[in-house]
Amino acid sequence: MSVVRRALRSAVLAAILGVALVVVPDSGVHPMESALVKVEVAEGVDIGDLAHGEDVITFLAVGSDARPGEDMLRTRGDALHMIFLNTKTGAAADIGIPRDSYVPIPGAGSDRINAALYYGGPDALGQAVGNLVGVQPDYVFVTRFLYFQHMIQDIGGVTVDNPRAFADAYMRPEGFAAGEIHLNGQGALQFARARKELPGGDFDRSANQSRIIAGIQRKIRDHQDDKGFIARGVLSVMENLHTDLAPSELFRIAHAIADVDPAKVTSCVVHGGFANIGGASVVTPDTAAARRYGDDARNDATIKSC
Repeated sequence: MSVVRRALRSAVLAAILGVALVVVPDSGVHPMESALVKVEVAEGVDIGDLAHGEDVITFLAVGSDARPGEDMLRTRGDALHMIFLNTKTGAAADIGIPRDSYVPIPGAGSDRINAALYYGGPDALGQAVGNLVGVQPDYVFVTRFLYFQHMIQDIGGVTVDNPRAFADAYMRPEGFAAGEIHLNGQGALQFARARKELPGGDFDRSANQSRIIAGIQRKIRDHQDDKGFIARGVLSVMENLHTDLAPSELFRIAHAIADVDPAKVTSCVVHGGFANIGGASVVTPDTAAARRYGDDARNDATIKSC
């Protein structure tokens, strides 16, 4: 069995965010690298904000910048993407949320949205993002960036369509060419995290993260017909992923990811303005646009326009 195929089978669930699954056999010895949490809806959330089509599964995908020894479920999140998967049509929608968006945090006043993970874990972050887009996620998926890099490397890299050439003096001095480019693990992490030289800053960075997610999903889809691919992938997940989900739920999620049609993927980033609040530079998100994207995607996992 090839290294690429083994890695892909371990990465079925990771396609929703372009991040990695735990592949170490003894998660009790090694630090937690990823977790899939079913959201417990807080009291007081409007039931109208929860409703979405019965064929649509919703995820909040989170890249955690937790350092070694830190609990990745109680540190500030970094990459934030609300993902909608339509299990019937193969459509998928991705709403990128800039990490510095200044919003109400359940039980903690207002702050940058990524701080919700620190204040209240995956449930609080899921609720904060759900309140912004008007649809609460069914699941929150969190992983460390370093493991994302390793997974991309193991599957042989990903291909993305880069709309503009750019460089980053600290992360990638040689830069990224415009057009279709192939990225190894380190390159994918740099592409997903660079922002200083992008004209749209955090907004363009979030869009680049969506391009990485789409690239991983395409690679997963290319291998979905391999005999036993889904079954072996989910069994590997069950051995190593930190989750309380039942095997049947993981199989449903895995099939939904593998069945996404790249031609039916839409993505938008929640834009906004900038402000200085309490001495901190923050993004003031366009809440009307965020709600419109959520309203579009809730029933069929399709966003009409950005």
